[in-house]
Amino acid sequence: MAGVFDIDLETEDISDTETEEVELTSESVNRDSEKVGPDCFELLTVLGKGAYGKVFQVRKVQGAQTGKIFAMKVLKKAKIVCNAKDTAHTRAEREILETVRHPFIVDLLYAFQTGGKLYLILECLSGGELFMQLEKEGIFMEDTACFYLGEITMALGHLHSNGIIYRDLKPENIMLNHQGHIKLTDFGLCKESIHDGTVTHTFCGTIEYMAPEILTRSGHNRAVDWWSLGALMYDMMTGSPPFTAENRKKTIDKILKCKLNLPPYLTIDARDLIKKLLKKNPAQRLGCSKADCADIQKHPFFKHINWDDLLNKRVEPPYKPQLQSDEDVSLFDTRFTRQTPVDSPDDTSLSHSAELAFAGFTYVAPSVLESLKEGFSFEPRTRHVRRHNSSPLSLFENNTSVGELHV
Repeated sequence: MAGVFDIDLETEDISDTETEEVELTSESVNRDSEKVGPDCFELLTVLGKGAYGKVFQVRKVQGAQTGKIFAMKVLKKAKIVCNAKDTAHTRAEREILETVRHPFIVDLLYAFQTGGKLYLILECLSGGELFMQLEKEGIFMEDTACFYLGEITMALGHLHSNGIIYRDLKPENIMLNHQGHIKLTDFGLCKESIHDGTVTHTFCGTIEYMAPEILTRSGHNRAVDWWSLGALMYDMMTGSPPFTAENRKKTIDKILKCKLNLPPYLTIDARDLIKKLLKKNPAQRLGCSKADCADIQKHPFFKHINWDDLLNKRVEPPYKPQLQSDEDVSLFDTRFTRQTPVDSPDDTSLSHSAELAFAGFTYVAPSVLESLKEGFSFEPRTRHVRRHNSSPLSLFENNTSVGELHV
Protein backbone atom coordinates (compact mmCIF):
# COMPACT_ATOMS: atom_id res chain seq x y z
CA MET A 1 0.00 0.00 0.00
CA ALA A 2 1.20 3.52 -0.67
CA GLY A 3 2.03 5.79 2.26
CA VAL A 4 -0.48 8.15 3.74
CA PHE A 5 -0.19 11.69 2.42
CA ASP A 6 -0.67 14.78 4.60
CA ILE A 7 -1.65 18.07 3.00
CA ASP A 8 -2.02 21.42 4.66
CA LEU A 9 -2.47 24.62 2.67
CA GLU A 10 -4.12 26.58 5.47
CA THR A 11 -4.06 30.33 4.91
CA GLU A 12 -7.01 31.53 6.95
CA ASP A 13 -6.54 33.55 10.12
CA ILE A 14 -7.99 31.99 13.23
CA SER A 15 -9.31 34.66 15.54
CA ASP A 16 -9.20 34.59 19.32
CA THR A 17 -12.34 33.62 21.15
CA GLU A 18 -13.06 34.28 24.81
CA THR A 19 -14.66 31.20 26.26
CA GLU A 20 -14.10 31.22 30.02
CA GLU A 21 -15.91 33.29 32.62
CA VAL A 22 -12.57 33.87 34.34
CA GLU A 23 -10.31 36.18 32.38
CA LEU A 24 -7.27 33.98 31.90
CA THR A 25 -4.52 36.58 31.65
CA SER A 26 -1.09 35.83 33.03
CA GLU A 27 -1.87 38.17 35.94
CA SER A 28 -5.14 36.49 36.90
CA VAL A 29 -4.01 32.88 36.58
CA ASN A 30 -0.68 33.42 38.28
CA ARG A 31 -2.06 35.10 41.39
CA ASP A 32 -1.96 33.15 44.67
CA SER A 33 0.75 30.45 44.64
CA GLU A 34 0.32 29.08 41.12
CA LYS A 35 2.82 30.77 38.84
CA VAL A 36 3.34 28.04 36.26
CA GLY A 37 6.54 27.75 34.27
CA PRO A 38 9.12 25.20 33.10
CA ASP A 39 10.58 24.93 36.62
CA CYS A 40 7.29 23.46 37.85
CA PHE A 41 7.95 20.27 35.88
CA GLU A 42 10.59 17.56 36.08
CA LEU A 43 11.51 15.99 32.73
CA LEU A 44 11.16 12.20 32.81
CA THR A 45 11.17 10.83 29.25
CA VAL A 46 11.14 11.98 25.63
CA LEU A 47 7.87 10.86 24.02
CA GLY A 48 8.19 12.43 20.60
CA LYS A 49 10.03 14.94 18.46
CA GLY A 50 8.82 17.11 15.58
CA ALA A 51 9.84 20.03 13.41
CA TYR A 52 8.91 22.60 16.05
CA GLY A 53 10.08 20.97 19.26
CA LYS A 54 9.70 17.98 21.57
CA VAL A 55 7.17 16.22 23.74
CA PHE A 56 8.18 15.03 27.18
CA GLN A 57 6.60 12.98 29.90
CA VAL A 58 6.93 15.20 32.98
CA ARG A 59 6.10 15.22 36.68
CA LYS A 60 4.75 18.36 38.35
CA VAL A 61 7.04 19.20 41.26
CA GLN A 62 5.38 22.26 42.79
CA GLY A 63 2.00 23.89 43.21
CA ALA A 64 -1.38 22.25 42.60
CA GLN A 65 -1.22 18.65 41.36
CA THR A 66 2.32 18.10 42.63
CA GLY A 67 3.48 14.59 41.77
CA LYS A 68 1.06 14.14 38.87
CA ILE A 69 2.34 12.91 35.50
CA PHE A 70 1.63 15.00 32.37
CA ALA A 71 2.77 15.34 28.77
CA MET A 72 4.61 18.59 28.03
CA LYS A 73 4.64 19.79 24.45
CA VAL A 74 7.41 22.34 23.85
CA LEU A 75 7.30 24.44 20.68
CA LYS A 76 9.95 26.85 19.43
CA LYS A 77 8.44 30.25 18.64
CA ALA A 78 11.15 31.18 16.15
CA LYS A 79 10.25 28.24 13.90
CA ILE A 80 6.51 28.75 14.19
CA VAL A 81 6.48 32.49 13.38
CA CYS A 82 8.30 31.87 10.10
CA ASN A 83 4.98 30.79 8.65
CA ALA A 84 1.66 32.54 9.31
CA LYS A 85 -0.37 29.36 8.95
CA ASP A 86 1.79 27.53 11.48
CA THR A 87 1.21 30.36 13.95
CA ALA A 88 -2.53 30.11 13.26
CA HIS A 89 -2.51 26.32 13.74
CA THR A 90 -0.71 26.65 17.07
CA ARG A 91 -3.15 29.26 18.34
CA ALA A 92 -6.09 27.20 17.08
CA GLU A 93 -4.94 24.11 18.96
CA ARG A 94 -4.38 26.08 22.16
CA GLU A 95 -7.77 27.86 21.97
CA ILE A 96 -9.82 24.80 21.02
CA LEU A 97 -8.29 22.75 23.82
CA GLU A 98 -9.29 25.54 26.22
CA THR A 99 -12.83 25.69 24.84
CA VAL A 100 -13.61 21.98 24.66
CA ARG A 101 -14.06 19.62 27.59
CA HIS A 102 -15.20 16.08 26.78
CA PRO A 103 -14.43 12.55 28.04
CA PHE A 104 -13.03 11.56 24.62
CA ILE A 105 -10.95 14.67 23.89
CA VAL A 106 -7.48 15.27 25.36
CA ASP A 107 -7.43 17.67 28.35
CA LEU A 108 -5.27 20.80 28.41
CA LEU A 109 -4.22 21.64 31.98
CA TYR A 110 -1.77 24.50 31.53
CA ALA A 111 -0.27 26.68 28.82
CA PHE A 112 2.57 29.13 29.32
CA GLN A 113 5.47 30.66 27.44
CA THR A 114 9.01 31.88 27.86
CA GLY A 115 10.90 34.29 25.60
CA GLY A 116 11.50 31.68 22.90
CA LYS A 117 9.14 28.78 23.62
CA LEU A 118 5.51 27.79 24.03
CA TYR A 119 4.48 25.08 26.49
CA LEU A 120 1.30 23.00 26.50
CA ILE A 121 0.75 20.73 29.51
CA LEU A 122 -1.68 17.95 28.56
CA GLU A 123 -2.91 14.80 30.21
CA CYS A 124 -0.48 11.98 29.50
CA LEU A 125 -2.22 9.33 27.41
CA SER A 126 -0.08 6.36 28.30
CA GLY A 127 -2.08 3.85 26.24
CA GLY A 128 -0.41 5.05 23.04
CA GLU A 129 -1.93 5.52 19.60
CA LEU A 130 -4.91 3.56 18.30
CA PHE A 131 -2.72 3.22 15.20
CA MET A 132 -0.31 0.99 17.11
CA GLN A 133 -3.12 -1.23 18.36
CA LEU A 134 -4.47 -1.52 14.82
CA GLU A 135 -0.99 -2.40 13.60
CA LYS A 136 -0.79 -5.16 16.19
CA GLU A 137 -4.22 -6.64 15.46
CA GLY A 138 -4.23 -6.24 11.67
CA ILE A 139 -7.97 -5.58 11.64
CA PHE A 140 -10.52 -5.07 14.39
CA MET A 141 -13.47 -7.36 14.94
CA GLU A 142 -16.83 -5.64 14.58
CA ASP A 143 -17.55 -5.28 18.31
CA THR A 144 -14.12 -3.72 18.88
CA ALA A 145 -14.56 -1.31 15.97
CA CYS A 146 -18.05 -0.47 17.20
CA PHE A 147 -16.72 0.56 20.63
CA TYR A 148 -14.00 2.85 19.25
CA LEU A 149 -16.24 4.32 16.53
CA GLY A 150 -18.94 5.04 19.12
CA GLU A 151 -16.57 7.02 21.34
CA ILE A 152 -15.13 8.86 18.32
CA THR A 153 -18.64 9.72 17.08
CA MET A 154 -19.49 11.30 20.42
CA ALA A 155 -16.25 13.33 20.42
CA LEU A 156 -16.86 14.62 16.88
CA GLY A 157 -20.47 15.42 17.73
CA HIS A 158 -19.31 17.50 20.70
CA LEU A 159 -16.86 19.44 18.52
CA HIS A 160 -19.61 20.07 15.96
CA SER A 161 -21.97 21.32 18.67
CA ASN A 162 -19.32 23.95 19.43
CA GLY A 163 -19.04 24.96 15.77
CA ILE A 164 -15.71 23.15 15.31
CA ILE A 165 -14.88 20.76 12.48
CA TYR A 166 -11.94 18.43 13.10
CA ARG A 167 -10.67 17.69 9.55
CA ASP A 168 -7.87 15.27 10.39
CA LEU A 169 -9.43 12.08 11.73
CA LYS A 170 -7.02 9.15 11.30
CA PRO A 171 -5.62 6.39 13.54
CA GLU A 172 -2.52 8.43 14.41
CA ASN A 173 -4.62 11.22 15.96
CA ILE A 174 -6.58 8.89 18.24
CA MET A 175 -4.86 8.03 21.52
CA LEU A 176 -5.83 5.62 24.30
CA ASN A 177 -5.79 6.51 27.98
CA HIS A 178 -4.59 4.07 30.63
CA GLN A 179 -8.04 2.45 30.75
CA GLY A 180 -8.26 1.98 26.97
CA HIS A 181 -10.78 4.74 26.19
CA ILE A 182 -10.05 6.92 23.17
CA LYS A 183 -9.02 10.57 23.19
CA LEU A 184 -8.94 12.76 20.09
CA THR A 185 -5.70 14.75 19.83
CA ASP A 186 -3.94 17.18 17.48
CA PHE A 187 -6.32 20.07 16.83
CA GLY A 188 -4.10 22.14 14.53
CA LEU A 189 -6.29 21.59 11.44
CA CYS A 190 -9.61 22.31 13.13
CA LYS A 191 -11.79 25.13 11.89
CA GLU A 192 -13.97 27.13 14.25
CA SER A 193 -17.29 28.93 13.72
CA ILE A 194 -18.67 26.37 11.25
CA HIS A 195 -22.37 26.22 12.01
CA ASP A 196 -25.40 25.26 9.90
CA GLY A 197 -25.08 26.76 6.43
CA THR A 198 -21.45 27.82 6.88
CA VAL A 199 -18.71 26.41 4.66
CA THR A 200 -14.97 26.81 4.42
CA HIS A 201 -12.61 26.14 1.50
CA THR A 202 -9.24 25.30 3.07
CA PHE A 203 -7.43 22.37 1.48
CA CYS A 204 -6.05 20.40 4.41
CA GLY A 205 -5.98 16.99 6.03
CA THR A 206 -4.61 13.56 5.21
CA ILE A 207 -5.39 12.48 1.65
CA GLU A 208 -6.66 8.94 2.28
CA TYR A 209 -9.20 10.25 4.80
CA MET A 210 -10.16 13.49 3.02
CA ALA A 211 -13.71 13.99 1.77
CA PRO A 212 -14.27 14.67 -1.97
CA GLU A 213 -15.54 18.21 -1.31
CA ILE A 214 -12.20 19.13 0.29
CA LEU A 215 -10.30 17.72 -2.68
CA THR A 216 -12.45 19.65 -5.18
CA ARG A 217 -12.33 22.81 -3.04
CA SER A 218 -16.05 23.23 -3.55
CA GLY A 219 -16.67 24.28 0.05
CA HIS A 220 -17.07 21.97 3.02
CA ASN A 221 -18.64 21.78 6.46
CA ARG A 222 -18.88 19.26 9.30
CA ALA A 223 -19.97 16.49 6.91
CA VAL A 224 -16.26 16.03 6.07
CA ASP A 225 -15.72 14.51 9.51
CA TRP A 226 -18.38 11.86 8.83
CA TRP A 227 -16.66 10.92 5.57
CA SER A 228 -13.42 10.53 7.54
CA LEU A 229 -15.26 8.39 10.10
CA GLY A 230 -16.39 6.13 7.26
CA ALA A 231 -12.84 5.91 5.90
CA LEU A 232 -11.56 5.13 9.40
CA MET A 233 -14.24 2.46 9.91
CA TYR A 234 -13.27 0.84 6.60
CA ASP A 235 -9.60 0.99 7.64
CA MET A 236 -10.32 -0.62 11.03
CA MET A 237 -12.30 -3.49 9.54
CA THR A 238 -10.31 -4.23 6.36
CA GLY A 239 -6.71 -3.21 7.05
CA SER A 240 -6.42 -0.10 4.85
CA PRO A 241 -8.37 3.04 3.93
CA PRO A 242 -11.02 2.61 1.18
CA PHE A 243 -9.20 4.50 -1.57
CA THR A 244 -5.42 4.15 -1.88
CA ALA A 245 -2.91 4.28 -4.72
CA GLU A 246 0.82 4.63 -5.35
CA ASN A 247 0.77 8.42 -5.54
CA ARG A 248 -1.30 11.42 -4.51
CA LYS A 249 -2.92 12.12 -7.86
CA LYS A 250 -4.13 8.54 -8.29
CA THR A 251 -5.39 8.43 -4.70
CA ILE A 252 -7.38 11.63 -5.28
CA ASP A 253 -8.75 10.26 -8.55
CA LYS A 254 -9.94 7.13 -6.76
CA ILE A 255 -11.67 9.12 -4.02
CA LEU A 256 -13.43 11.31 -6.57
CA LYS A 257 -14.32 8.71 -9.20
CA CYS A 258 -14.07 5.11 -8.06
CA LYS A 259 -16.85 2.96 -6.70
CA LEU A 260 -16.56 1.75 -3.11
CA ASN A 261 -15.63 -1.94 -2.88
CA LEU A 262 -16.66 -3.71 0.33
CA PRO A 263 -15.29 -7.13 1.33
CA PRO A 264 -17.98 -9.80 1.66
CA TYR A 265 -17.13 -10.71 5.26
CA LEU A 266 -18.54 -7.42 6.62
CA THR A 267 -21.97 -7.68 8.21
CA ILE A 268 -25.00 -6.07 6.58
CA ASP A 269 -25.09 -3.30 9.20
CA ALA A 270 -21.37 -2.54 8.84
CA ARG A 271 -21.63 -2.42 5.05
CA ASP A 272 -24.65 -0.13 5.22
CA LEU A 273 -23.03 2.34 7.63
CA ILE A 274 -19.81 2.53 5.60
CA LYS A 275 -21.80 3.13 2.41
CA LYS A 276 -23.85 5.90 4.01
CA LEU A 277 -20.79 7.63 5.49
CA LEU A 278 -18.82 7.41 2.23
CA LYS A 279 -21.40 9.11 0.02
CA LYS A 280 -19.43 11.33 -2.34
CA ASN A 281 -22.22 13.92 -2.30
CA PRO A 282 -22.11 15.47 1.19
CA ALA A 283 -25.82 16.35 1.01
CA GLN A 284 -26.59 12.59 0.90
CA ARG A 285 -24.09 11.59 3.59
CA LEU A 286 -25.30 10.24 6.92
CA GLY A 287 -24.74 12.94 9.55
CA CYS A 288 -25.19 15.87 7.16
CA SER A 289 -28.52 16.98 8.66
CA LYS A 290 -28.97 19.32 11.62
CA ALA A 291 -29.21 16.23 13.82
CA ASP A 292 -25.52 15.58 13.05
CA CYS A 293 -24.14 12.71 15.17
CA ALA A 294 -27.61 11.72 16.42
CA ASP A 295 -28.39 10.27 12.98
CA ILE A 296 -25.25 8.16 13.10
CA GLN A 297 -25.92 6.97 16.65
CA LYS A 298 -29.33 5.66 15.54
CA HIS A 299 -27.83 3.43 12.84
CA PRO A 300 -28.31 -0.34 13.41
CA PHE A 301 -24.54 -0.87 13.48
CA PHE A 302 -24.65 0.71 16.95
CA LYS A 303 -27.79 -1.13 18.11
CA HIS A 304 -26.00 -2.73 21.07
CA ILE A 305 -24.52 0.56 22.31
CA ASN A 306 -26.00 2.30 25.34
CA TRP A 307 -24.85 5.83 24.58
CA ASP A 308 -25.24 7.13 28.13
CA ASP A 309 -23.12 4.27 29.47
CA LEU A 310 -20.54 4.84 26.74
CA LEU A 311 -20.28 8.57 27.49
CA ASN A 312 -19.84 7.89 31.20
CA LYS A 313 -17.18 5.23 30.55
CA ARG A 314 -19.29 2.44 32.01
CA VAL A 315 -18.55 0.23 28.98
CA GLU A 316 -15.42 -1.91 29.31
CA PRO A 317 -12.89 -1.10 26.55
CA PRO A 318 -11.96 -4.07 24.30
CA TYR A 319 -8.28 -3.55 25.06
CA LYS A 320 -6.73 -2.33 28.29
CA PRO A 321 -3.11 -1.15 28.02
CA GLN A 322 -0.77 -3.23 30.15
CA LEU A 323 1.05 -0.57 32.15
CA GLN A 324 3.24 -1.07 35.21
CA SER A 325 2.95 2.49 36.58
CA ASP A 326 1.90 6.05 35.75
CA GLU A 327 5.38 6.57 34.31
CA ASP A 328 5.28 3.50 32.02
CA VAL A 329 6.15 4.58 28.45
CA SER A 330 6.43 1.09 26.97
CA LEU A 331 3.71 1.83 24.40
CA PHE A 332 5.69 4.70 22.86
CA ASP A 333 8.44 4.46 20.26
CA THR A 334 11.82 3.54 21.75
CA ARG A 335 13.50 5.82 19.19
CA PHE A 336 12.31 8.64 21.45
CA THR A 337 11.98 7.10 24.91
CA ARG A 338 15.66 6.05 24.91
CA GLN A 339 16.79 9.64 24.39
CA THR A 340 18.00 11.75 27.30
CA PRO A 341 15.20 14.21 28.21
CA VAL A 342 16.66 17.70 27.84
CA ASP A 343 14.76 20.92 27.18
CA SER A 344 17.34 22.97 25.27
CA PRO A 345 18.28 26.43 26.61
CA ASP A 346 15.88 29.23 25.73
CA ASP A 347 18.20 31.84 24.26
CA THR A 348 15.96 33.17 21.48
CA SER A 349 14.68 36.73 21.41
CA LEU A 350 11.85 37.62 19.04
CA SER A 351 10.76 40.95 17.67
CA HIS A 352 7.88 42.76 19.36
CA SER A 353 5.57 42.01 16.43
CA ALA A 354 6.45 38.29 16.57
CA GLU A 355 5.78 38.21 20.32
CA LEU A 356 2.33 39.72 19.75
CA ALA A 357 1.38 36.57 17.82
CA PHE A 358 1.46 34.65 21.11
CA ALA A 359 -0.27 37.20 23.34
CA GLY A 360 -2.72 35.56 25.72
CA PHE A 361 -1.18 32.09 25.41
CA THR A 362 -1.01 31.56 29.18
CA TYR A 363 -3.72 29.30 30.60
CA VAL A 364 -4.63 27.39 33.73
CA ALA A 365 -7.59 25.02 33.52
CA PRO A 366 -10.65 26.14 35.54
CA SER A 367 -10.49 22.90 37.53
CA VAL A 368 -6.97 23.81 38.63
CA LEU A 369 -8.05 27.35 39.56
CA GLU A 370 -10.88 25.90 41.64
CA SER A 371 -8.52 23.55 43.44
CA LEU A 372 -6.28 26.51 44.30
CA LYS A 373 -9.22 28.46 45.71
CA GLU A 374 -10.23 25.47 47.82
CA GLY A 375 -6.69 24.76 48.98
CA PHE A 376 -6.96 21.32 47.41
CA SER A 377 -3.82 19.33 46.60
CA PHE A 378 -3.21 16.06 44.79
CA GLU A 379 -1.07 13.17 46.02
CA PRO A 380 2.01 13.18 45.04
CA ARG A 381 5.11 -2.31 14.58
CA THR A 382 4.38 -2.59 11.04
CA ARG A 383 1.66 -4.22 8.94
CA HIS A 384 2.70 -4.40 5.30
CA VAL A 385 -0.41 -2.51 4.17
CA ARG A 386 0.18 0.54 6.33
CA ARG A 387 2.87 3.11 6.94
CA HIS A 388 2.96 5.21 10.08
CA ASN A 389 1.98 8.70 9.02
CA SER A 390 3.63 10.75 11.70
CA SER A 391 6.02 10.77 14.62
CA PRO A 392 4.60 8.62 17.41
CA LEU A 393 3.16 11.63 19.16
CA SER A 394 0.45 13.04 16.99
CA LEU A 395 -1.13 13.44 20.40
CA PHE A 396 0.94 16.48 21.07
CA GLU A 397 2.58 17.62 17.84
CA ASN A 398 0.99 19.49 14.98
CA ASN A 399 2.82 17.00 12.82
CA THR A 400 0.64 17.00 9.76
CA SER A 401 3.31 17.69 7.15
CA VAL A 402 3.11 20.99 5.38
CA GLY A 403 3.58 21.22 1.64
CA GLU A 404 1.95 22.00 -1.65
CA LEU A 405 0.12 19.34 -3.56
CA HIS A 406 1.20 18.92 -7.18
CA VAL A 407 -1.28 16.97 -9.25
